[in-house]
Amino acid sequence: MTFVVTENCIRCKYMDCVEVCPVDCFKEGPNMLVIDPDECIDCALCEPECPVQAIVSEDDLPQKDAEFLTLNARLAKIWPTISQMKPAPLDAKEWEGVPNKREFLEE
Repeated sequence: MTFVVTENCIRCKYMDCVEVCPVDCFKEGPNMLVIDPDECIDCALCEPECPVQAIVSEDDLPQKDAEFLTLNARLAKIWPTISQMKPAPLDAKEWEGVPNKREFLEE
């Protein structure tokens, strides 16, 4: 099992999760983070750290977010590892809770 970064991360890209990950399984894209399922050790430390509830256990992934399981795996192969927290985008607060952000994902 792995944890999955979902749509709520898009354009928010808070990195509180990166700080607590013991295995550096987060990968950074232009406006979202993903979790490398091959690196994730299912420790669950990241999930409660996300201020926008963008991280979900694979077992609890809602059907509406199912595509994010494969999306995380695919993008984790091409995006670089991030192991230190960086500031969130300046407009992150404006994107919190905005629905249907998938179209804004920059790959």
